[in-house]
Formats: sequence, structure tokens, C-alpha cells
Amino acid sequence: MNEVKPLLAITMGDPAGVGPEICLRALHSKKVNDICRPIIFGDAETLSRVGEATNQNTDFQFISLEAFEGMKPDEVERPSIIDFSNVDKANFQPSAINAKTGKASYEYIVKAIELAQKGHIQGMATAPINKYALSLAGIDFPGHTEILEKFTDTDDVCMLLTSEKISCALVTTHIGLHEVADALTEKKITKVIKLTDKAMGNILGRRPKIAVLGLNPHCGESGLFGRNEESMIIKPAIEKAKQDGLNIAGPLAPDTAFVKSNLDAYDTFVCMYHDQGLIPLKLLAFDSAVNVTLGLPIVRTSVDHGTALDIAWKGVAKSSSLIQSICLAALICRSKLNAK
Repeated sequence: MNEVKPLLAITMGDPAGVGPEICLRALHSKKVNDICRPIIFGDAETLSRVGEATNQNTDFQFISLEAFEGMKPDEVERPSIIDFSNVDKANFQPSAINAKTGKASYEYIVKAIELAQKGHIQGMATAPINKYALSLAGIDFPGHTEILEKFTDTDDVCMLLTSEKISCALVTTHIGLHEVADALTEKKITKVIKLTDKAMGNILGRRPKIAVLGLNPHCGESGLFGRNEESMIIKPAIEKAKQDGLNIAGPLAPDTAFVKSNLDAYDTFVCMYHDQGLIPLKLLAFDSAVNVTLGLPIVRTSVDHGTALDIAWKGVAKSSSLIQSICLAALICRSKLNAK
């Protein structure tokens, strides 16, 4: 008996950015279609226009949002585009920040979350949104993660960014550096370690080797730098994880954590703040890393790049990160379906 492929929503992201063109490339991808049934949540006319601008075929099944919500999931058998018809065509300009495109990108995400929670789709992969465009639209969320937290009523989610070369989980995300130390708690670090262990275990098919980073230079030099976060907060979380049987080490000094010997020794790194993990990850895997939101009741993955307005609608944006994110979401969905 043939295994049913999961039905995955690909949210188009900000219409003015690279999202529409890389979504179309994903719909053409054999790798994507072999593992799932992809559907773009977006705007039909925008996708048609970007297809023409980037020399891509748009001969797909177009379905209105209303019609799609009335269908059974197994009725969608081929790559499709769910048309929200929510882009203001008169004032739309590619590569330009606009409140209305910010609002449109938000609507794709919220509807995908709703339908995933209802079981109408099995999961979602998201193309990039523009945080300033969201703000202009009066939408007070700094990114996807916070939107997902709100609309799934979930606390303590975390970001895992994973690739073949390097994987990093983040204890804190979109906050200022001056806020990081106060945001760190033993409970929060323990939660991220556990979520990372489970997620990477599912991806690798075995228990992962985890390294936890310190916060301060040289891990605080026994309290000389910082407020003893390593001894008071980070080490206790690591010790608790060891007691629970996790394969874990640390805290590692952040400035040497990502040397080659450590990249070879560990499957993933738990980092205390956004750039501590994102700088090495984007250096080593800018075009291939995938963002997975852990701790949610639904499956969500994302590209690890922004809207790239400077190259949008020119046909040069790479779709590798989106394709990888869709395939990873499909693998997670399939493992969940098989476990039932």
C-alpha cells in the first residue's frame, strides 16, 4: 500500500520579497513532490506575475481559499496554489516595503496555523516575512515564532536551525542583547535542551550529542565576567540533563565552541542568544539551513533567510533553504502519521 504523502502549506511570505519566486520553484521541485503534496498559501496574481518575471511556469491548480476550506485534505492530489486574493494590486511594488504586503503575509501564516490545528493540513513551511512591513501594518509581532506562540497558545517554544554542517538551538531569540542575561533561567535552558534532544533524535534516528554554550567570554572566568550565569544557571541545567540520560557537554566557551573538532564531535549546539548561534550557522550553511520551531502542537519549518528585497523578483534567489525546509517538515509529518 502506498504511503499517503502529507499535505503541506507553504506560506508565500511577503509578496514584495523573494518568497513568491522561491515558492514557485519549490512547487516545481521533484524532491518536494516526491515527499509531500505542496500547496502555496498566497496570492494568485502575484504568483503569476512573479512567474512571468522570473521565467517560471505557473500551470498549477489554483483554488480559492473558500473552496479549499470546504475540501477534504485527500482531495488535493497535485501541487496547488490557494488564492487569498489579498494583495492590493494598484499599490503593489516588488522589492518595496509596504504595510499591505506585511498584512498579506501575516494572513497566510495565521490561516495556515488555523488549518494545521484543525488537521486540514499536516504542517507548514514558511517563506520569509518582513518585520518592518508587519510593524507598518500595525501587527505587533517581531517574527514568525511569536505569531506561532500566540495562535497556538503555546509557551516555551524555541528555534532550532539545522543543516548537514551545523545545527543550533536558541534559548532566547528576538530580544536585545541587554535583555539576554535577565531572560536566561535554568528552567528555560532545561526546556530548550529537552526539546532539542527530542527533535534532533527524530531527525538523526539516534540520541544526539549536544554541546551547551556559556554566555560570557571564556565562560565567565569563574565569575570575573558577567554575573556567574555559567555556574548559577547553565551548569545546573546541563547536570540535570545528564541525570536524565542525555548525551550532553558544556558549557563551552563561545569563542571556541565552533572549531572544527567540536563541529565533528557534536550534533547540535544550544546557544544562549540569537547571534551566538546564527553567525556561525549562516557562515557555514547560509543556503541550506532550516528553521524548525520546537514545542508547538503543529509542525512548522522555515527558511533561514530574509525577504532579500534587493534581489527580489529578479530570478536569482536560491530556493535551496525553502526546499530543505519543506522536505524536513514532510519527514516530521510522516513520522507523526506513522506513529499513530
